[in-house]
Amino acid sequence: MTPERLAKLRATLDRRQPDLSVLADYVHKPHNIAAIIRTCDAVGIGQVELAMGERDKQRFKTASGTALGSDRWVNVTLKDEIAASVRELQANGVQVVAAHLTPRAIHYREVDYCKPTALLLGAEKYGVNDVVADMVDQPIVIPMMGMVQSFNVSVAAAIILSEAQHQREKAGLYASCRLDAEVYRTTLFSWAHPKVADYCQRNALAYPKMDEEGNLDPEFLARYR
Repeated sequence: MTPERLAKLRATLDRRQPDLSVLADYVHKPHNIAAIIRTCDAVGIGQVELAMGERDKQRFKTASGTALGSDRWVNVTLKDEIAASVRELQANGVQVVAAHLTPRAIHYREVDYCKPTALLLGAEKYGVNDVVADMVDQPIVIPMMGMVQSFNVSVAAAIILSEAQHQREKAGLYASCRLDAEVYRTTLFSWAHPKVADYCQRNALAYPKMDEEGNLDPEFLARYR
Protein backbone atom coordinates (compact mmCIF):
# COMPACT_ATOMS: atom_id res chain seq x y z
CA MET A 1 0.00 0.00 0.00
CA THR A 2 1.69 3.19 -1.17
CA PRO A 3 1.05 6.49 0.65
CA GLU A 4 -0.47 7.87 -2.56
CA ARG A 5 -2.91 4.97 -2.84
CA LEU A 6 -4.00 5.27 0.78
CA ALA A 7 -4.46 9.03 0.38
CA LYS A 8 -6.66 8.43 -2.67
CA LEU A 9 -8.83 5.98 -0.73
CA ARG A 10 -9.19 8.40 2.16
CA ALA A 11 -10.03 11.31 -0.13
CA THR A 12 -12.72 9.24 -1.84
CA LEU A 13 -14.29 8.27 1.48
CA ASP A 14 -14.12 11.87 2.67
CA ARG A 15 -16.43 12.83 -0.20
CA ARG A 16 -18.95 10.01 0.17
CA GLN A 17 -22.57 11.14 0.62
CA PRO A 18 -24.28 8.83 3.13
CA ASP A 19 -27.70 10.41 2.51
CA LEU A 20 -27.69 9.99 -1.28
CA SER A 21 -28.42 6.59 -2.81
CA VAL A 22 -29.80 4.82 -5.87
CA LEU A 23 -32.50 2.16 -6.21
CA ALA A 24 -32.96 0.18 -9.41
CA ASP A 25 -36.21 -1.71 -10.04
CA TYR A 26 -35.48 -4.64 -12.36
CA VAL A 27 -32.82 -2.94 -14.46
CA HIS A 28 -31.33 -6.15 -15.81
CA LYS A 29 -28.81 -5.42 -18.58
CA PRO A 30 -25.31 -5.83 -17.14
CA HIS A 31 -23.84 -2.89 -19.08
CA ASN A 32 -26.55 -0.58 -17.74
CA ILE A 33 -26.03 -1.77 -14.17
CA ALA A 34 -22.27 -1.34 -14.52
CA ALA A 35 -22.68 2.18 -15.87
CA ILE A 36 -25.07 3.16 -13.06
CA ILE A 37 -22.68 1.85 -10.39
CA ARG A 38 -19.78 3.64 -12.06
CA THR A 39 -21.72 6.91 -12.01
CA CYS A 40 -22.61 6.38 -8.35
CA ASP A 41 -18.96 6.07 -7.44
CA ALA A 42 -18.11 9.14 -9.51
CA VAL A 43 -20.60 11.38 -7.66
CA GLY A 44 -19.81 10.03 -4.19
CA ILE A 45 -22.65 7.55 -3.71
CA GLY A 46 -21.76 4.47 -1.70
CA GLN A 47 -25.11 2.66 -1.62
CA VAL A 48 -27.06 1.02 -4.45
CA GLU A 49 -29.99 -1.39 -4.13
CA LEU A 50 -30.90 -3.58 -7.10
CA ALA A 51 -34.22 -5.41 -7.28
CA MET A 52 -34.03 -8.28 -9.77
CA GLY A 53 -35.07 -11.85 -10.43
CA GLU A 54 -32.99 -14.86 -9.44
CA ARG A 55 -31.48 -15.38 -12.88
CA ASP A 56 -30.38 -11.75 -13.08
CA LYS A 57 -28.98 -11.97 -9.55
CA GLN A 58 -26.78 -14.86 -10.63
CA ARG A 59 -25.66 -12.96 -13.71
CA PHE A 60 -24.79 -9.97 -11.54
CA LYS A 61 -22.82 -12.09 -9.07
CA THR A 62 -20.91 -13.66 -11.95
CA ALA A 63 -20.07 -10.27 -13.45
CA SER A 64 -19.34 -8.63 -10.09
CA GLY A 65 -15.69 -7.85 -9.62
CA THR A 66 -14.84 -8.61 -13.26
CA ALA A 67 -16.91 -6.88 -15.92
CA LEU A 68 -18.49 -4.48 -13.44
CA GLY A 69 -15.38 -3.50 -11.51
CA SER A 70 -16.82 -0.35 -9.94
CA ASP A 71 -18.94 -2.37 -7.52
CA ARG A 72 -15.80 -2.83 -5.43
CA TRP A 73 -16.17 0.81 -4.42
CA VAL A 74 -19.95 0.87 -4.04
CA ASN A 75 -21.98 -1.25 -1.61
CA VAL A 76 -24.50 -3.11 -3.79
CA THR A 77 -27.45 -4.90 -2.17
CA LEU A 78 -29.61 -7.31 -4.17
CA LYS A 79 -33.33 -7.43 -3.41
CA ASP A 80 -36.37 -9.35 -4.67
CA GLU A 81 -38.44 -6.17 -4.84
CA ILE A 82 -37.91 -2.49 -4.16
CA ALA A 83 -41.15 -1.36 -2.46
CA ALA A 84 -39.97 -2.25 1.06
CA SER A 85 -36.79 -0.23 0.54
CA VAL A 86 -38.83 2.78 -0.60
CA ARG A 87 -41.02 2.58 2.50
CA GLU A 88 -38.02 2.22 4.82
CA LEU A 89 -36.21 5.18 3.28
CA GLN A 90 -39.28 7.38 3.54
CA ALA A 91 -39.80 6.34 7.16
CA ASN A 92 -36.26 7.55 7.84
CA GLY A 93 -36.88 10.95 6.28
CA VAL A 94 -35.39 10.27 2.86
CA GLN A 95 -37.19 11.67 -0.18
CA VAL A 96 -37.52 9.13 -2.98
CA VAL A 97 -37.58 10.58 -6.48
CA ALA A 98 -38.24 8.40 -9.50
CA ALA A 99 -37.22 8.95 -13.10
CA HIS A 100 -40.72 8.30 -14.39
CA LEU A 101 -42.90 9.91 -17.06
CA THR A 102 -46.22 10.81 -15.46
CA PRO A 103 -48.48 13.92 -15.34
CA ARG A 104 -47.23 14.85 -11.86
CA ALA A 105 -43.56 14.62 -12.82
CA ILE A 106 -41.42 17.76 -12.54
CA HIS A 107 -38.17 18.83 -14.20
CA TYR A 108 -35.32 16.91 -12.59
CA ARG A 109 -33.50 20.16 -11.72
CA GLU A 110 -36.42 21.37 -9.59
CA VAL A 111 -35.64 18.79 -6.90
CA ASP A 112 -33.55 19.81 -3.87
CA TYR A 113 -30.92 17.06 -3.90
CA CYS A 114 -29.22 18.48 -0.82
CA LYS A 115 -31.96 16.82 1.20
CA PRO A 116 -31.54 13.12 2.01
CA THR A 117 -32.46 11.61 -1.35
CA ALA A 118 -32.80 8.26 -3.10
CA LEU A 119 -33.10 8.10 -6.88
CA LEU A 120 -35.30 5.28 -8.19
CA LEU A 121 -34.70 3.96 -11.70
CA GLY A 122 -37.00 1.59 -13.55
CA ALA A 123 -36.54 -1.31 -15.93
CA GLU A 124 -35.17 -0.55 -19.40
CA LYS A 125 -38.36 -1.32 -21.30
CA TYR A 126 -41.16 -0.72 -18.80
CA GLY A 127 -39.81 1.89 -16.38
CA VAL A 128 -40.84 2.01 -12.71
CA ASN A 129 -43.74 -0.32 -11.97
CA ASP A 130 -47.06 1.39 -11.21
CA VAL A 131 -47.28 0.28 -7.58
CA VAL A 132 -43.89 1.70 -6.66
CA ALA A 133 -44.41 4.78 -8.84
CA ASP A 134 -47.43 5.71 -6.71
CA MET A 135 -45.32 5.42 -3.54
CA VAL A 136 -42.51 7.81 -4.43
CA ASP A 137 -42.41 11.37 -3.16
CA GLN A 138 -41.76 12.91 -6.54
CA PRO A 139 -41.50 11.61 -10.11
CA ILE A 140 -39.05 13.55 -12.26
CA VAL A 141 -38.36 13.84 -15.98
CA ILE A 142 -35.52 14.95 -18.20
CA PRO A 143 -37.01 17.09 -21.02
CA MET A 144 -36.54 15.53 -24.45
CA MET A 145 -36.10 17.58 -27.63
CA GLY A 146 -36.22 14.79 -30.19
CA MET A 147 -38.43 11.92 -31.29
CA VAL A 148 -37.39 9.46 -28.60
CA GLN A 149 -39.30 9.51 -25.31
CA SER A 150 -36.48 8.92 -22.87
CA PHE A 151 -32.77 8.44 -22.38
CA ASN A 152 -31.17 5.08 -21.75
CA VAL A 153 -31.56 4.31 -18.03
CA SER A 154 -27.84 4.60 -17.29
CA VAL A 155 -27.59 7.89 -19.20
CA ALA A 156 -30.61 9.25 -17.30
CA ALA A 157 -28.94 8.24 -14.03
CA ALA A 158 -25.77 10.11 -14.98
CA ILE A 159 -27.67 13.27 -15.94
CA ILE A 160 -29.75 13.35 -12.75
CA LEU A 161 -26.89 12.45 -10.43
CA SER A 162 -24.66 15.08 -12.02
CA GLU A 163 -27.28 17.66 -11.01
CA ALA A 164 -27.33 16.20 -7.49
CA GLN A 165 -23.53 16.48 -7.34
CA HIS A 166 -23.65 20.07 -8.59
CA GLN A 167 -26.15 21.11 -5.94
CA ARG A 168 -24.33 19.32 -3.13
CA GLU A 169 -20.93 20.64 -4.15
CA LYS A 170 -22.33 24.18 -4.24
CA ALA A 171 -23.77 23.65 -0.74
CA GLY A 172 -20.41 22.42 0.60
CA LEU A 173 -21.53 18.85 1.27
CA TYR A 174 -18.33 17.42 -0.21
CA ALA A 175 -16.08 19.71 1.83
CA SER A 176 -15.78 17.47 4.90
CA CYS A 177 -16.26 13.82 5.76
CA ARG A 178 -19.88 12.91 6.48
CA LEU A 179 -19.56 9.17 7.04
CA ASP A 180 -20.11 7.48 10.39
CA ALA A 181 -16.70 6.78 11.96
CA GLU A 182 -17.18 2.99 12.08
CA VAL A 183 -18.46 2.85 8.50
CA TYR A 184 -15.43 4.89 7.45
CA ARG A 185 -13.03 2.58 9.30
CA THR A 186 -14.42 -0.70 7.99
CA THR A 187 -14.83 0.60 4.43
CA LEU A 188 -11.29 1.94 4.33
CA PHE A 189 -10.00 -1.40 5.59
CA SER A 190 -11.93 -3.41 2.99
CA TRP A 191 -10.66 -1.13 0.23
CA ALA A 192 -7.08 -1.13 1.41
CA HIS A 193 -6.90 -4.88 2.19
CA PRO A 194 -9.68 -6.63 0.23
CA LYS A 195 -8.25 -10.15 0.57
CA VAL A 196 -7.81 -9.85 4.32
CA ALA A 197 -11.29 -8.31 4.64
CA ASP A 198 -12.77 -11.21 2.71
CA TYR A 199 -10.90 -13.70 4.92
CA CYS A 200 -12.25 -11.99 8.05
CA GLN A 201 -15.80 -11.96 6.71
CA ARG A 202 -15.70 -15.65 5.75
CA ASN A 203 -14.37 -16.59 9.19
CA ALA A 204 -16.52 -14.18 11.23
CA LEU A 205 -13.45 -12.31 12.49
CA ALA A 206 -13.18 -8.66 13.41
CA TYR A 207 -10.94 -6.63 11.16
CA PRO A 208 -7.44 -6.26 12.66
CA LYS A 209 -6.03 -2.86 13.52
CA MET A 210 -4.60 -0.79 10.69
CA ASP A 211 -2.19 2.04 11.43
CA GLU A 212 -2.16 5.48 9.80
CA GLU A 213 0.14 4.22 7.04
CA GLY A 214 -2.21 1.35 6.20
CA ASN A 215 -0.05 -1.35 7.80
CA LEU A 216 -1.71 -4.26 9.60
CA ASP A 217 -1.03 -5.79 13.00
CA PRO A 218 2.04 -8.05 12.50
CA GLU A 219 0.65 -10.74 14.85
CA PHE A 220 -2.54 -11.00 12.79
CA LEU A 221 -0.58 -11.15 9.55
CA ALA A 222 1.56 -13.98 10.91
CA ARG A 223 -1.58 -16.01 11.63
CA TYR A 224 -3.26 -15.01 8.35
CA ARG A 225 -0.34 -16.08 6.21
